[in-house]
Amino acid sequence: MAREIVLGIDLGTTVLKLCAFERARGTLLAEATRRLRVDLLPEGGRETPIPALDAAFASALREVRAALGSKWRRLAGIGVAAQGGSSIIAERTSGAPRTPMLLWNDGRAWREQEAIVKRAPGGIWRRSVLSDFAPPGLGRLVWMRGAWPELFTENHIHIGAGEYLFFRLTGTWRQDAGNAIQIGAYNAAKRRLDASLLGLIDIPPAFFAPLREGHGISPLSGEGARLFRAERGIPVAGPYIDQEAGYLAAAGVARRPLDCSLGTAWVGNFVLPSHLEGWSPLQLVIPPPAGAGRLVILPLATGNGAWEWALRELAGGASLDAALRRAAALLKQVPAPPEGLVALPWFNQPNPLRAGAAGAGVLFGLGERCSRADLLRAVAVGMVCESARALAAVKESGAVDGLVLSGGASRGDFFRRALATLFAPLPCFVRPRETSPAARGAVCAFGPEVAAAGARRIPPPGGRFADSLRSALADYLEAFDRVYGDAPAGRAYRIADKPRRRGPEAARSPAKGAPRGGF
Repeated sequence: MAREIVLGIDLGTTVLKLCAFERARGTLLAEATRRLRVDLLPEGGRETPIPALDAAFASALREVRAALGSKWRRLAGIGVAAQGGSSIIAERTSGAPRTPMLLWNDGRAWREQEAIVKRAPGGIWRRSVLSDFAPPGLGRLVWMRGAWPELFTENHIHIGAGEYLFFRLTGTWRQDAGNAIQIGAYNAAKRRLDASLLGLIDIPPAFFAPLREGHGISPLSGEGARLFRAERGIPVAGPYIDQEAGYLAAAGVARRPLDCSLGTAWVGNFVLPSHLEGWSPLQLVIPPPAGAGRLVILPLATGNGAWEWALRELAGGASLDAALRRAAALLKQVPAPPEGLVALPWFNQPNPLRAGAAGAGVLFGLGERCSRADLLRAVAVGMVCESARALAAVKESGAVDGLVLSGGASRGDFFRRALATLFAPLPCFVRPRETSPAARGAVCAFGPEVAAAGARRIPPPGGRFADSLRSALADYLEAFDRVYGDAPAGRAYRIADKPRRRGPEAARSPAKGAPRGGF
């Protein structure tokens, strides 16, 4: 019996997706989506109870299995991708969770994080994680130790969403570098787990799962086989951080893609080749899925939270679907706001004027004739302009040869056309019916054909649409420089050629803004 089905799992922050693909052609055969329970707690707490996660997974698995029917017996491989930076404390031997899953955006540990930053040696973040910011997992670990001190022993292990699910399927502890770097357990300069940051909170590297090597393939265990109603020994790949898996899917569409994930947070993912140096204060740097160089995961200062606010407050409509239809109609009629009206959609950034306050969004150029439709257009245009600003050097560097859009906002006609315009002449691609590029990328180890399937090119619009977007970008850049030009979080990605060595004693000069010693 031919083994022709591969199953990709995308365990996101708020949504779980399971997608079954035909391995030979990459055709999507069945999928199931489940909203994940997120408990919003005092002081910014965000947790997903493990029983609720297990129930959502079991339900989605039953749906996919039922949709495939007898084809389920042809399962050839499973891939696991998950949100990065979440936290669970589990029993090391059995894998039984002893805490809920604290999400990467849980905000309760800001006091602990501030204390770590104040006592940290100068330059330690640049030397270890190649960023200007402390990994948020460090403060969360201190908070968790205060809440559950009895769990910080050698009989327990800190894991994230991906490690938890991978262990359920294989009985093997393993984590990806993207998760480890957000926790503070990974040294990006040395490409290994070490104690350089964990020493600040007196937790040893042995408290964390070992790093994945390659695609990290392990066999489906007996318990995993019972859960899946499948044969023991089926290969399981991962776990991947969702952005890494999304990049794997994009790499089947363009040879050197700039993968723009337009989800809860908008993120640009690309591989910077070895002959270039690059820098951003916000970047995550991990080894590439294949080949040389480094995979850069660059969070952008915007995301679908800003768009959801605009839909809720400005578009009107009795439901989200009605608001989306209203917004699409407004953006089709007139794609850009009036001249001089600019939105800086930094809704997910700390308030620069009040420490501890959230929200750095700005509407600039308001007048008494401004309508809600004008403000909605300003937010939508601001989101694509922020992407173009932050990634301008990547576009011009020659390191990428195509823009690949994914995530929820990539299904919006305006966002597709606007990004295709602002990133031209890079060709722009999207999978029109794609629901989870991370699930697709998670099974690339079992066949490259899966990654390439279903993509189509978005031709860059011309005429008034393109002219209005370019004019709006000029307004955006000017407003940005006046308001946030000196903000570290707002520095665009910078790229420079590595200087040539003239001899063994030659000093290496980092790119402007890069840490001494480079990458």
